[in-house]
Amino acid sequence: MSTAHWRKSSYSGGEQGDACVEVCDDFPGAVPVRDSKDTAGPVLMLDAAAWRPFVDGVKDGSV
Repeated sequence: MSTAHWRKSSYSGGEQGDACVEVCDDFPGAVPVRDSKDTAGPVLMLDAAAWRPFVDGVKDGSV
């Protein structure tokens, strides 16, 4: 993951801009996700099928 090219997710937000996640597009079939405030911290690896339910859960507060 040290050579991954991270970008801020378009789903990030928050009123103060502090609820941000970064994602990496370099992994076919998977979506790595990390906290933009803790770039050395853990990475959540979601398979492509889990990405949409994850985003929906974040939006509705269930994740």
